Amino acid sequence: MTTRGKWLLREPAPDAPYRLFCLPYSGCGASMFREWPERIGPVEVLPVQMPWRENRMREPHFQTYERLAADLVDALAGHLDRPYAVFGHCGGALPAFETVLRIEGRGLRPPARCFVSSQVAPQDGPYGRFLGMTDEELRAELRGLLAELGSPAPAPDLLDLLLEILQADLDANRAYRRERPVRVSCPITVIGWDEDTEVPHGLMAGWSAWGEARKHVLSGTHYTFLHLPDALRDLLITDLTEA
Repeated sequence: MTTRGKWLLREPAPDAPYRLFCLPYSGCGASMFREWPERIGPVEVLPVQMPWRENRMREPHFQTYERLAADLVDALAGHLDRPYAVFGHCGGALPAFETVLRIEGRGLRPPARCFVSSQVAPQDGPYGRFLGMTDEELRAELRGLLAELGSPAPAPDLLDLLLEILQADLDANRAYRRERPVRVSCPITVIGWDEDTEVPHGLMAGWSAWGEARKHVLSGTHYTFLHLPDALRDLLITDLTEA
């Protein structure tokens, strides 16, 4: 199976000066970046598709962020031939960062930058109110997220399937923790949101233990990133191309 048919929604363009690999957060697939254009300035946007969702529903869940990152590095190794970055928001930020650690561990070309949005550092987790929710509370959150994405209300059986995916993703989040930070070679852009009640930006200071970390607090809520506001767009372009 090609990289496009498995891990990426489209094959990377050979003429893109920069690449940005975007990981969706818990319970979601790559289509959550549907409002992001294919390119933002010189940066090609490449949403990553995880197993057991959307066009990969027949594949088993990855179970741990470590396994997910190891498989993802195998898939992306041939596309790291130019400046690139990884982006993850909330539950997508931790596997994105674990992917960076795996890339460096294998001696591959490191990213020019790692973008982590609305997530505490690995040594400070797990954190988030979703981790303590009941099934019914999670169902309500899924309905709200789908509404935010502009999707119609799902049928009950589809909602049950989405809940299973979310629960498995949350289990991976609960299991992930790196107690001892090691410095990474790529700079980290830490993105908080001033109205984010899910992961208040004041809890994100721990990322500085992993190396050069630059924090930005943007205007918006936990879900504002879905619509790629101008401030986020400009930050992604500036920090990637400057690095």
